[in-house]
Amino acid sequence: MLDSYPEFHLRLPYGGPMARGRLLSESGTNGSQKMVVLAGSPARPDVVPSFPEKTPSSHRLRERLVAEGVIRETSTWPGRLEVVEDVECNSPSAAAEILVGRSSNGWMEWKTEDGRPLADFLGQVWSGPSRAWLVRGPHSAGPDLFRRAWLPEGRVFLTAAHLRPAATQGISKEQLRTFVDEDYGSTATYTEKPQLVEELHAFLSRMRPGDTVCALADGRLHTGEITGNVEHLVADDGSHVLWRPVEWGGDGFPLDELPQELRQKLSSHHDVVDLTTVKAVIDALGVSDEELVEEALAGGTGISAEPLAVTARRDVELPEPTEELRKELHVHHLAWLQEIRQLLHDEKQLIFYGPPGTGKTFLAQELAEFFGGGPEQVELVQFHPSYSYEDFFEGFRPREDPGTREVAFRLTAGPLREFAELARREGNRHIPHFLVIDEINRANLAKVFGELYFLLEYRDRSVRLTYSDEDFSLPRNLFVIGTMNTADRSIALVDAAMRRRFAFVELSPRIDPTRGLLRSWLESKEKDPEPADLLDALNARIDEPDFKIGPSYLMKPGVYREGGLERTWRTKILPLLEEHHYGEGVDIEGRYGLPALRRALASRTTSPEPGDGTDAQ
Repeated sequence: MLDSYPEFHLRLPYGGPMARGRLLSESGTNGSQKMVVLAGSPARPDVVPSFPEKTPSSHRLRERLVAEGVIRETSTWPGRLEVVEDVECNSPSAAAEILVGRSSNGWMEWKTEDGRPLADFLGQVWSGPSRAWLVRGPHSAGPDLFRRAWLPEGRVFLTAAHLRPAATQGISKEQLRTFVDEDYGSTATYTEKPQLVEELHAFLSRMRPGDTVCALADGRLHTGEITGNVEHLVADDGSHVLWRPVEWGGDGFPLDELPQELRQKLSSHHDVVDLTTVKAVIDALGVSDEELVEEALAGGTGISAEPLAVTARRDVELPEPTEELRKELHVHHLAWLQEIRQLLHDEKQLIFYGPPGTGKTFLAQELAEFFGGGPEQVELVQFHPSYSYEDFFEGFRPREDPGTREVAFRLTAGPLREFAELARREGNRHIPHFLVIDEINRANLAKVFGELYFLLEYRDRSVRLTYSDEDFSLPRNLFVIGTMNTADRSIALVDAAMRRRFAFVELSPRIDPTRGLLRSWLESKEKDPEPADLLDALNARIDEPDFKIGPSYLMKPGVYREGGLERTWRTKILPLLEEHHYGEGVDIEGRYGLPALRRALASRTTSPEPGDGTDAQ
């Protein structure tokens, strides 16, 4: 007998004809509300390649109906099939799937004649984008819970050992918090109760039919669709279990083959985890890009809109360095830039280190903009001795309330958290984003990074944050480039943990690409090469590599105004060397001044023998 719900319609792919169905009040075998596909409804003539694996039960039902002639060729819609008698299905999604030949959220795809989705007509279901969830079984049930109970029974459980039956579906979080406080009493600690509230509320009130549910078993991720409302089950020992009906998919997917951002979410150890931010990635499991695009076209989204699932799982690509970039940066060989690209691709983090003036910060920013595709994908922060975790990632800071004008401490995100969230946004996940940390060794790195140290090495995992108590991971498209000045010896204080997590690239006047940088730059600007000759002569007199002078001091416009070279030498370069030789009694001007260097260069050009002694002062 058909119930009093209105008739619902479902349009076939590519703007095809409308199928018709009615919702029943009675439940199917696993607790889902049944639906009838009405006779005379059209059906798709074929199925998508992933249909047998993603929704095996609906695929088997369709195959049986075709074999029995209930779904067969018709002259009503040439090239399509027709349902010739009413077909009762276990859920609205199954009713849609046998018609469209693919996985389907029937609560949203079945609509009334005026466009309202079926979900609007159910008390515990509401329209809007569906979510995705991970549910873990209780440890006491053993590792085979999924195959022993969840899969054969078509359900998913959540333990609610002491929760009263009055905690029904749709309960508010505030009411649930009261129940948990009273019902669990001393059996749960003050740290466990808030998490219990979050997990129980998600299972009772936030989940809904049509949502995707995931489970972990045998080293695989299994996916299915929630097909009904919450029920209470009382175990033999009197404890309570909450369960929902689920239409499980095929054999699942190996965990070690899942995309990184999905593995990050799965690494959380909570019993209920919201996976909605990676739902597009879950939807794409087992489905080719070609099928996703084809189905997007079939659904009428248009060829200009790439399916979100395709975008979400696209690899993060760093562009190949070009000859134009090499010339612009005055790098000696393109192979050096290619090596930097490979280091970033493999390690995600690298550090440019070397003496002052070797162009570390400039090179870091230029390469970040090139590999990221523009300045919008680059964020620069500078560390200093008082820099902290609270400055870098998140912490409580004084903030003024705009309404009351009162100042209070509020949890505030730092540049790393804000930039990570930007990189993680839909549509950004395949675009490289670069965090440039200038003077990275001037801060107490262990203090600044805190638990984030772990994430630098294990990008496929998440950690529980100190302040917000949330799970956090670094997105796969976030790269870090740091710079270190070796003149102050602070690089020696960098611990082994930091060295293991970064690739280190030296920029020094004694090696390429810095060694010939100034000369190449002067040639490109058609300037006198004397500054390059003077810099080479200066560095030849400096014994310690970490105190050699980089070319950046002489690559500024002011150097080439009248008297600019002498002024720069006197106010920028000689003070560095005075500090280096402090207390040693060295004649800085006599050894490193421009007159001494020019005399040495002049003697070198007029005699094949070593200089007359002035170049050895």
